[in-house]
Amino acid sequence: MESLGSLSGTPWVYVIVGLSVVLDVFVPILPSGVLVITAATTAAGSGPAADVAASVHDGNHLAEMASLVLCAATASVLGDLVAYRLAWRGGDRFDRAIGRSRRLSAAQQRLGAALTRGGGGIVVLARFAPAGRSVVSLGAGVAHRTVREFLPWSALAGLVWAAYSVSLGYFGGHWLGTSWVSTGFSVLALFIAGSAAAYLMRRPRRETTAH
Repeated sequence: MESLGSLSGTPWVYVIVGLSVVLDVFVPILPSGVLVITAATTAAGSGPAADVAASVHDGNHLAEMASLVLCAATASVLGDLVAYRLAWRGGDRFDRAIGRSRRLSAAQQRLGAALTRGGGGIVVLARFAPAGRSVVSLGAGVAHRTVREFLPWSALAGLVWAAYSVSLGYFGGHWLGTSWVSTGFSVLALFIAGSAAAYLMRRPRRETTAH
């Protein structure tokens, strides 16, 4: 937090956040969500709760938060597209890798069905679920889904995830101050959202199996 705080207001914050978000589609253990939250927390400052209403209207803070959302969302879509294109070109190899896992195969089938129906809500849910983004992006490439089918939902997923993460860090910083406590609560809220998304992604498969 101290390191990001020293870089707050400089382009390096966006470079670090952007690279982390792009790369975590290939290395899901990278803490890109934590970095986004921490950057938003440090940028929010440590004003007391009584100053929240005034701070929300602070043009500088809003511009910085908007830039952070745009950076994280753009990097998310860029990483998705890179993974999608790599899987498209190496389809057979990725398909065999996915086929060795029941969970990945089931997720790929649900993704294909959702995109065929014209509904990509699973893409948005997967952006919050652990490693869900990787499964969806690679699965869409292996299945040779068109960019028109995949890209709009990827953009929506990236924007929703970025806005949620930045909001957690921003308001957590105002309400609890710029400390590990506020970051910890914000990260916990992000993990809860990820657990809920993973549950919702698994539920259709269970219902189908039950029938």
